[in-house]
Amino acid sequence: MSFESLGLRAELLRAVSEKAYSTPTPIQQQAIPLILEGRDIMGGAQTGTGKTAGFTLPLLQRLMASEKPEKGRRPIRALVLTPTRELAAQVAESVITYGRYLPLKSTVVFGGVSINPQKMKLIKGVDILVATPGRLLDHVGQNSVDLSKVEILVLDEADRMLDMGFIRDINKVLALLPKQRQTLLFSATFSDDIKKLANELLKTPALVEVAQRNTASERVSQVVHPVDKSRKRELLSHLIGSHQWQQVLVFTRTKHGANRLAEQLMTDGITAAAIHGNKSQGARTKALADFKSGKVRVLVATDIAARGLDISQLPHVVNFELPNVAEDYVHRIGRTGRAGNEGEALSLVCVDELGLLRDIERLIKREIPKVVFQGYEPDPSIRPEPINKGRGKSSQGARKSTGNNSRSGQRPPFKGRSSGQGRPANRSRQSTQGAR
Repeated sequence: MSFESLGLRAELLRAVSEKAYSTPTPIQQQAIPLILEGRDIMGGAQTGTGKTAGFTLPLLQRLMASEKPEKGRRPIRALVLTPTRELAAQVAESVITYGRYLPLKSTVVFGGVSINPQKMKLIKGVDILVATPGRLLDHVGQNSVDLSKVEILVLDEADRMLDMGFIRDINKVLALLPKQRQTLLFSATFSDDIKKLANELLKTPALVEVAQRNTASERVSQVVHPVDKSRKRELLSHLIGSHQWQQVLVFTRTKHGANRLAEQLMTDGITAAAIHGNKSQGARTKALADFKSGKVRVLVATDIAARGLDISQLPHVVNFELPNVAEDYVHRIGRTGRAGNEGEALSLVCVDELGLLRDIERLIKREIPKVVFQGYEPDPSIRPEPINKGRGKSSQGARKSTGNNSRSGQRPPFKGRSSGQGRPANRSRQSTQGAR
């Protein structure tokens, strides 16, 4: 199937061609015709499947086909809500890229930056607005935005928005929209809360689902490296150095942990930067730009970066710490293996995290191979300790892990093959003789 066969107008096909895309992805093949028909959509797709273009292209075409006001300021006719600044910026970039030959105007608004330049663009009028819920409501409060003419609403990464506690903000936004509209809801996972939201918002929706829910891409190879918590940083530096990895996205559970790990990697001679919610938008943008350009070798991130980071051909994702919520594992490793490329996801797992690992394996319905590095074998005498989930956990984060704390006090054994790679068993800091 080609993009031409989907019924897209010439201006859109030209923009797609300039991106060197010739064949639509499965989500695009299914979603674009249905959206062009005006259907409400409940879409489920793994990250990196071309979902953004799947709703952006038909959205642009429908706006061109609908009646436009003759005079006055352009009303907002399409609204795209996203959970994070990074995802908002990514979607806004796609709107500009695919709509470059159309007379439609768009802008993006999110927090962390001055609101005044955003207000000026909104006051001039735009056809398409991409926004995070909180900043959008700030504009509503300052009367710089009118949502009464919205024809198409897109909720992108709806599950993440609910996880981040945006349901009240979403409901406030929904109250400002016309009841007669087309609604497109996309979610990587379909929890009961998502199903409830879909039932309230969508009218006889078409279900578009290109992969089994809550599963990782088959293009991403997964492996667990059992290691004591105190030696994770040492093993990570060894992996990066011995394999000459040049671009690695590393996930931690906390903002403080991300900062600390980035600083420690720098002391090991590995250029690194941290990205998380406490960083200013300018700092986050710079860190991401430096990572994409190769100036920074390792980007250490919290789960705020698990959605919205679109890095072409990212080869390696490392879970320095497993996430508290199993679904977040799927989103994390979905940063690699995108757009048909191969990817590698490694998890450094200590005894405290065995319960989290079991939750993940239960979710993805497969056992992840375990490879123990010689010289980094876990100490069998170490007992598991409770994981401090912190105040910033998601709404699902309060769920108990099945094995975070061992009631019997016995350490559940790791089962996996041993790797000859790693430091010598005496754990000295001499160079490794047999590293590949």
